[in-house]
Amino acid sequence: KDLQNTFLARGPNHRLSAEMIRDNALKASGLLVQKVGGPSVKPYQPPGIWMRPEEKDYKQDSGESLYRRSMYTYIRRSTPHPAMIAFDAPSRSVCTVKRENTTTPLQALVLLNDPQFVESARVLSQRIQLEGGESVDAQIQYGFRLLCGRNPDANELQLLQQQFQTALSKYQTDPEAAEALLSVGEYSLDESLDKIQTAALTLVANTVINFDGTYMKR
Repeated sequence: KDLQNTFLARGPNHRLSAEMIRDNALKASGLLVQKVGGPSVKPYQPPGIWMRPEEKDYKQDSGESLYRRSMYTYIRRSTPHPAMIAFDAPSRSVCTVKRENTTTPLQALVLLNDPQFVESARVLSQRIQLEGGESVDAQIQYGFRLLCGRNPDANELQLLQQQFQTALSKYQTDPEAAEALLSVGEYSLDESLDKIQTAALTLVANTVINFDGTYMKR
């Protein structure tokens, strides 16, 4: 009745919070653990960030603790989780009334390369093959909808199809690169699925995770 949204009030565009960006990727892939409560957890983090001698070894958790909601992530005030800081999460060393909202290239690097997001893309590529239909087009649309909450338009779908074909050709000639991509993260790989196609769809899913429609509220 109101396709142009003429009569409905609307809010301003804004980027999701650091916690919501991570949780959205985990939720879309099916990795997010719904458990409520419990101790803080230590997900993936680059080595060498904790520099004090008695705390130099960051002991990463395993299993479901890697996929708990971001509100449970262990925060060390002097060196908070770097992926959270990239998206303006406060260090908690002082009271923060309102978070900053910056846009930097580092944020794109986190979404494209952080093990948590690469693993989410990998597991999402498995999910869309199992649930998204028989055709690659249907699988891409399903993954896009899981991440963005809407179907891709014709131009978006065409670009993602092109990326899939390019990635498929690359991994067919370089299966070791596909194996390296599919080895990111602790979650087990579904061996029943074709590895080359899974790797190609992982790149597509990783691209959509980095698409502003995924981490922006509009």
